[in-house]
Amino acid sequence: MKSFYMGNLKIDLPVIQGGMGVGISLSGLASAVANEGGVGVISCAGLGLLYPKLSTDYLKNSILGLREELRKAKEKTNGVIGVNIMVALSNFSDMVKTAISEKADIIFSGAGLPLDLPSYLEKESKTKLVPIVSSSRAAKLICEKWRNNYDYLPDAIVVEGPKAGGHLGYKNDQIEDVHFSLEHIVPEVIEVIKAYEKSGHCKIPVIAAGGLYTGEDIYRLMQLGATGVQLGSKFVTTEECDASPVFKQAYIDAGQSDIEIITSSVGMPGRAISGEFTRKVKSGSEKPRRCAFHCIKTCDYTKSPYCIIKALYNAAKGNMQKGYAFAGANAYLSQKIVSVRETIDTLKKEFMQAKESVK
Repeated sequence: MKSFYMGNLKIDLPVIQGGMGVGISLSGLASAVANEGGVGVISCAGLGLLYPKLSTDYLKNSILGLREELRKAKEKTNGVIGVNIMVALSNFSDMVKTAISEKADIIFSGAGLPLDLPSYLEKESKTKLVPIVSSSRAAKLICEKWRNNYDYLPDAIVVEGPKAGGHLGYKNDQIEDVHFSLEHIVPEVIEVIKAYEKSGHCKIPVIAAGGLYTGEDIYRLMQLGATGVQLGSKFVTTEECDASPVFKQAYIDAGQSDIEIITSSVGMPGRAISGEFTRKVKSGSEKPRRCAFHCIKTCDYTKSPYCIIKALYNAAKGNMQKGYAFAGANAYLSQKIVSVRETIDTLKKEFMQAKESVK
């Protein structure tokens, strides 16, 4: 598990902790991962709900909340801290500007194509820009747009496969199709970016993500050419994870059959742990009466079966009757709550065992 660089930023451990909202990965989890040499990531999703006392304006609270989370993280670590900002957020622009002004080390951006992301950088900005894609086509489009419009290439690319938790960048019939598996799309993205690396005289690390859980998974993807990996569900059942103990227990209690594909309120397929709330949604009894936040650009509450930000917030706080937990395909492997350090030590041991078994 070798160190690598995003531009001039050194990443000691090639493990990125995935950004998980609402309130799952904040400064607590991010700083703990950063202290172990990986990249800790704060999720921007729903920050305005988590900081309601700062003002009466959700969007303003999101900005103030991100500043506060980055400040807290920097107090706890000298390691690398990133921010995950979904393109679909209605306050995407404000979140990007805030992350850059507060000197976040990296912005990870998916749930849409962040085609104008480099436009937010100032001359003195040091924040690295990393798009999250689900295909080589998307990777090529972003590289083309960034190079032609801003003379900038991604500092890395996260390739997220269909076994990820949360919203998926795939159609329902693609989720189980082997042609869309991480093992297929990672080599395809690596092949596509070779030309851009050559023309830009740079290295664009490819980070594999989506359903990865063990050190053996990490070794397998690195053998396919990935420079590093992004793990989300693995870090939920850690002591430092910012979610409620009840939320973490939902992972531990879940069996493989409890993890299902649902239709999100924004119309996208997503992977979550089934429960009382998801059953209510299917029955049509969770209709939102109004929208107090307008957190997602594409969300129309009059057509949505439920309010996603409230559901995710409730779950993060432990109210599973009024929400649900997004989870990756292998989240059912969770067995107990351990520290981030123990989690990473286990990953390293499993990685070495996989490497030795191949030898």
